[in-house]
Amino acid sequence: MRSPRARPSLAARRTDTHVSPRRLAAALSELGSDWSVRGDSAGPEAGGSVMAARLVNEDGGGGCGPGPEAGSQAPRETGRTEAGSGSPTGRTEAGSGEPGRTEARSGSPAPREPGRTEARWGPQHAGARELAGLYSPGKRCQEWTSVLLCFSLMAFNFVHLLANFHFCHLWFILLAVVAGILTADFASGFVHWGADTWGSVELPIVGKAFIRPFREHHIDPTAITRHDFIETNGDNCMLTIVPLGIMAISFLTLSPVEVYHSYPWFCYVFALAIFVTLTNQIHKWSHTYFGLPGWVVFLQNCHIILPRKHHRIHHVSPHETYFCITTGWLNYPLEKLGFWPTLEDFIQSVTGEKPRADDLKWAHKVN
Repeated sequence: MRSPRARPSLAARRTDTHVSPRRLAAALSELGSDWSVRGDSAGPEAGGSVMAARLVNEDGGGGCGPGPEAGSQAPRETGRTEAGSGSPTGRTEAGSGEPGRTEARSGSPAPREPGRTEARWGPQHAGARELAGLYSPGKRCQEWTSVLLCFSLMAFNFVHLLANFHFCHLWFILLAVVAGILTADFASGFVHWGADTWGSVELPIVGKAFIRPFREHHIDPTAITRHDFIETNGDNCMLTIVPLGIMAISFLTLSPVEVYHSYPWFCYVFALAIFVTLTNQIHKWSHTYFGLPGWVVFLQNCHIILPRKHHRIHHVSPHETYFCITTGWLNYPLEKLGFWPTLEDFIQSVTGEKPRADDLKWAHKVN
């Protein structure tokens, strides 16, 4: 068993609560007109995190994305200092046996050393363009079919739930709804963690159809805001077809007495199906900073659905925490328990597979 991986504290990842004026000025002067992530790579022999991201933009142009808080800066190379002003003094590196290297923040940058690349995040990233091009007509057909079946079954079951409602079931209904929300939140985290951490776009069938969107999302976080309703929700609708279908058959075949006794269970399944169906729409809203309906913003601010600031924590490289994206209620307790890293350590010790290896490969893609 390998030794536990060093993980930054939760406080270090809560980067959405404060951005110092000096950091903001440095970020704006560095970015200019292009939002980007600049990171330093470390090979396996370095034994550390593969990328120390200095700034992640996922605000859709609405502001600075998550980055290290004041007092918790990401590690930097020895001997390197950075100027964060608007002046073109730029960056100087020392300690390599040469007098030093200065790279201008404005104008044409100096030639980079071999092996040093600048990762660009967003729709212009090479990996994002390639992944977006893998969206096929067959995938679109599957999404349309899933949406139509899901909402047809949902309407059928809702009518039968109303027809069989009794006031004596009211408290059971409330408990079933809360249980359905919590189950959907955990399920969203488990699926999200699995697709982010393991597998490859090259896998037959599931790779391009289901893992591809997760890879695209990390290198172009706002791509989801440009997806229509079908592309956003098609896969989640597909997941609910079987339980909703079983529920519909039960209403048609069970006696009224059996339906009466099974009513709380039906309410749980229905609530679970609704929130699983809405999960990616809620996720899309957490990346949308302009034009959201007031009621959506209200639900986000009350943390009834996934808040925008809460979800930013997940988008700090290397995307290893806060995977639950329905309400986000379970993120903090699962983080405190070390649930995800424990699973990753176990799987890596058994299979030898490295977590997020494919995700990192696409992030570093340059052509």
